[in-house]
Amino acid sequence: MSSFATLPVVDLDIFLFSRSSDEQSRECKKAANALITYGALILHDSRVEEHANVQFLDLLEDYFSQPTELLKRDERPELAYQLGVTLENTEKPVCAIHEPCLDVIRRLEPSERPLDISAHAPDPKCRFFWRMSSPPPYRSAFPGIDAPNIIPAAKPFNNDWEPTLERWGTCMKRAVEDLAQMTALGLGLDRAAFTEAGRYGPHLLAPTASDLQKYGTKDTILAGFHTDLNFLTIHGRSRYPGLNIWARNTGKRIPVVFPKDGNFLLVQAGKQLEHMTGGLIKAGYHEVVVNDATLAAMSSRAATHPTRPQIRISSTFFWHLSSDYDLAAIPKLAELAASYKGASESQLDDAKPTVYENMKVWQQVQNELRHIALMA
Repeated sequence: MSSFATLPVVDLDIFLFSRSSDEQSRECKKAANALITYGALILHDSRVEEHANVQFLDLLEDYFSQPTELLKRDERPELAYQLGVTLENTEKPVCAIHEPCLDVIRRLEPSERPLDISAHAPDPKCRFFWRMSSPPPYRSAFPGIDAPNIIPAAKPFNNDWEPTLERWGTCMKRAVEDLAQMTALGLGLDRAAFTEAGRYGPHLLAPTASDLQKYGTKDTILAGFHTDLNFLTIHGRSRYPGLNIWARNTGKRIPVVFPKDGNFLLVQAGKQLEHMTGGLIKAGYHEVVVNDATLAAMSSRAATHPTRPQIRISSTFFWHLSSDYDLAAIPKLAELAASYKGASESQLDDAKPTVYENMKVWQQVQNELRHIALMA
């Protein structure tokens, strides 16, 4: 099944360049409704530089081809791995032990369930977190969030690392912030309701790497069934398929497929957006696995690029709310959420009502990081 046959395609160009306010309004409502109904959407943005993504993927493949002892020099566990590299078999899928999430899996049709994570060890994937945020004009109450970015210790990456990551990260950051404004308008809020709340967020360009030479067997779980803790996640195209998402309205698994050409990105809702909308928009469940499409891409890539490492890089950007922001459900959206749940029989909604307590964003992040074993 193609995601393009299932997920709505939202055209950012209409929002940015159309002279028709009615057309812009319709597209904003389409964005909001897509996130309410599916938890995800395909975003068209003609400004996306595909060449920047290609350079990014090449660089990250080379970086993660290094021996583990070299990669470990870029690791920062004292920062809860929120900057620098996270090595494979570190991050745990929270759904492996989280009862509400396990209940969601049980309520899915057997044919639509993710690969079994009940006995799943930590994910065999690596990450690199590169902060792309603006320093706040105030002293943050949360130490550690202003730590400098990590430049890889290995000299071959010193010159190209920052410009390559900044160029591609800027493409995705710009697109996701514009979508956040569209979504706010589509929900009947002020255009800047979300972007102001995230003005000083610890946004992360977060390439994820899976070594398919080690973990390229069919039905290997590269990232177990989970949701993201941030506000919105945006992805560029990977060279190797394997990402599955679950539509909130149907509970159906959707293998994500990007077209060969075109300025498209995938956007998913995260936990902070769910919290702020009182559950009207739910964080989207997803997994990354080795499937038939992954194996076919491996074979094709080996034939056309025999000297390149077979490492699956996900081109991912996590957009966050500001750490000091007071996270609370917007009352009118929480009311709409209650009526939506009453009319819906979604298998992806928690069986018990979720309580969205008021808290600082950083407290919410800390809570989520403990669940996935990145913070003690």
